[in-house]
Amino acid sequence: MRDALRQQFQRLELRLSELDALLGDPGVHADPARLRKLGKEQNEVSTLVTQWRRFLQRERDRDAAQELLQDPDMVEMAQEELASANAELDALHQQLQFALLPKDPDDERPALLEIRAGTGGDESALFAGDLARMYLRYCERQGWRVEVMSANESDLGGYKEAVFRIDGDGAYGRLKFESGGHRVQRVPATEAQGRIHTSACTVAVLPDPGEAAEVELNPAELRIDTFRASGAGGQHINKTDSAIRITHLPTGIVAECQDDRSQHRNKAKAMAVLLARLRERERIAREAKEAATRKSLVGTGDRSDRIRTYNFPQGRLTDHRINLTLYKLAMVMEGDLDEVIQSLQAAQAADQLAELEEGRR
Repeated sequence: MRDALRQQFQRLELRLSELDALLGDPGVHADPARLRKLGKEQNEVSTLVTQWRRFLQRERDRDAAQELLQDPDMVEMAQEELASANAELDALHQQLQFALLPKDPDDERPALLEIRAGTGGDESALFAGDLARMYLRYCERQGWRVEVMSANESDLGGYKEAVFRIDGDGAYGRLKFESGGHRVQRVPATEAQGRIHTSACTVAVLPDPGEAAEVELNPAELRIDTFRASGAGGQHINKTDSAIRITHLPTGIVAECQDDRSQHRNKAKAMAVLLARLRERERIAREAKEAATRKSLVGTGDRSDRIRTYNFPQGRLTDHRINLTLYKLAMVMEGDLDEVIQSLQAAQAADQLAELEEGRR
């Protein structure tokens, strides 16, 4: 293991000690939000440190076995222990490397799952319905909550389009690989001649912004001016500097309030107006970004634009991004997506690791 990686885990051991101390502080327990945040971090760091300490123990076991090889009476036992230690060290090394790879901050968020019929007319809509059922069965297996946001059903069944909100631990992180074109090859229920048809649907998975859309104001980015209110307002309004103008320096957005005699209340009102304007600005920017992301994710909906093919006559599923082929299509359509999703996650992690190693050279 590289020295840089060892140093990262040594720092994690120190952080675990800090977290243990913080979680024993009564002051932290008085703040439920901070307690939850620290508790979650402590759980994650503790898991990594446990793996790290197991790695160190197996290194010591390996070194001890190397020494035992010098004793003729212990060679056989030492060789067995050496093989066992090396095999576990290889697995632990890979796990520890993957654990430190950059994580998408949206992975733990709820997901918005959008399914739309593409090329293939009624058969495409029927397949969109099958995909929706597949994902809902998968969510049921995970214990996730699903809310139908909108659904436009076709005349013969299935969906022209459907949007679901999926709330559960790591929902977006696991489902995000489903974005793209999905192609089906089968004999449609509407086909009288028994011919195999090819149809397509598009799927887009986006993180639900939820609380992430909230705007947090940095006091250093605000300029707060007080001034004397103008206009009619009775005998007191023009005698004190009670009016407030707040400028958000990064965006230049301004909010002011002068309709109250209290400077404190005017400041609170102006801050509320500023927050509302900033949230609206963030919403517009986010929707523009999501529209661009959706366009890049779903492609055109054409038969040739696909990430995955579902071949019903052969009972075969093929994910073209990682050349994964499974002959268990019936199980997959019942929501058994674990092997597919785990393979995609592993491929992404391997790509990240390769990039990381390339950057170290």
